[in-house]
Amino acid sequence: AGAETVKRAVELDLASRFQESLVCYQEGIDLLLQVVKATKDEAKKHRYRQKISELLFFSDGKYHKQIRIEENATGFSYEKLFQEYLTEIVSEVWVEDPYIRHVHQASRYSLYNFLRFCEMLVKGPCKVKTIHLLTSWDEGSGRSQQISGLEEIQQSLKNYGVTLDIAYSSSIHDREIRFNNGWMIKIGRGLDYFKKPQGRFSIGYCDFDLRPCHETTVDVFHTKHTKKM
Repeated sequence: AGAETVKRAVELDLASRFQESLVCYQEGIDLLLQVVKATKDEAKKHRYRQKISELLFFSDGKYHKQIRIEENATGFSYEKLFQEYLTEIVSEVWVEDPYIRHVHQASRYSLYNFLRFCEMLVKGPCKVKTIHLLTSWDEGSGRSQQISGLEEIQQSLKNYGVTLDIAYSSSIHDREIRFNNGWMIKIGRGLDYFKKPQGRFSIGYCDFDLRPCHETTVDVFHTKHTKKM
């Protein structure tokens, strides 16, 4: 499986399909790492490590893609935005967003949006085991609702074998989402780039692909594979 994945990565690389190529290189490296861990023969381990080093060399180019979401644009649900980066090897996710709150004038639906993001992770194809959330406290009377809401999401995720680790910071400003396969996504507005629906029974209330968006920028990066061999 590892050899076929690497072969596919090379073909995509030659076709200048660099984003897909990086994903395949990443998966090939992870498959070889699993083989190294399971192999007791030191000579074979050495050969596998050499091959991993070669793959790291080919996949080391830094990748940056920018997506511009225009005002009132549709078709940018979480599935459309994140799905191609959620490969089967993704097991851990980091979310940093200061406005995951229950009631906030500019981010009224942020807790529900975070819940929808978690639902997407649970549906796969990745096998996420841990989600790390770093956010800030709600100021004022909304704090208790924020805490109870996040704890309810945390308890619900447990039913699907997913641990939600929640931490709070008073100094967090950046908004970014990271996956343990090396992909990092920065959204100018965080997860709250959807507009308020016109009504509870209006098109786009349930299907976020049909929900108009606020204008924002999405930056996608890929970082070098850093797992120990």
